[in-house]
Amino acid sequence: MAEVQEREGKLIQYLNEAYGKEQELVTALQAHISMTSRDAYKKRLKDHLKETRAQAKGLERRIKQLGGKAEKMDLPGPDAVSSVAGKAQGAAQKAVAAAKGPIHMVRGTGEAEKMLKNAKTEFWNEADEIANYLAIEALAEAVGDKDTAKLAREFRRQEERMAKFLERTIATLTKEVVRDEIPPSQRKSNGGTRRRASASKSRTSSSSSRAKPAAAASRSKAASSSKSAAKAKPAARAKKSTTASTKRKPAKSRASK
Repeated sequence: MAEVQEREGKLIQYLNEAYGKEQELVTALQAHISMTSRDAYKKRLKDHLKETRAQAKGLERRIKQLGGKAEKMDLPGPDAVSSVAGKAQGAAQKAVAAAKGPIHMVRGTGEAEKMLKNAKTEFWNEADEIANYLAIEALAEAVGDKDTAKLAREFRRQEERMAKFLERTIATLTKEVVRDEIPPSQRKSNGGTRRRASASKSRTSSSSSRAKPAAAASRSKAASSSKSAAKAKPAARAKKSTTASTKRKPAKSRASK
């Protein structure tokens, strides 16, 4: 068997890290599915469990194509110490995955609370997986491995879609916890919001009502001023005409003498 080069060795290392994570999540997802009562949430978890298993198989297949072996967390080679360490790490990961299922079964105070804690854990795991695939994709592109880059990109997008679903689910489940565990008097009620909005609208209407008479008075005053000015103009012209006529009369009298 040909010796694995540094390029393939680093790719195999990163792929194995992602592979170990996917295997761990298979066990955790199975436990979460059994705890979930919401139909839409349960269905999405089942779908993602299928995706996770398919991802693990895809990673295992790519590792073998590169000359490595799945579950070995070290760089392949003749180093026996590294080989033993890799096997020990793989066994430890299996034990952690098996232990997480029962632990997740007892978390939370109520049904919604348990599902919420599971969703937060799943969201954290999705972020971890996305980081793994981002690193694999960047590494593969840097060393010219288009096939590995394509595989990592595809799996990363699947994890990102799941993360978006969980983001919405976390918000929904948190609201359910509020309804289940917090008295109505301590919640933000829609009625209170409507009352505040109504009061605000009333104040605005009142201010507007007070402003209207003032505006009307202002307009009335302006109209009155305009009328007074209009009346004053003919009077001024009449006065001017009378003055001119008076001035002309003496001249006429001198002419007659």
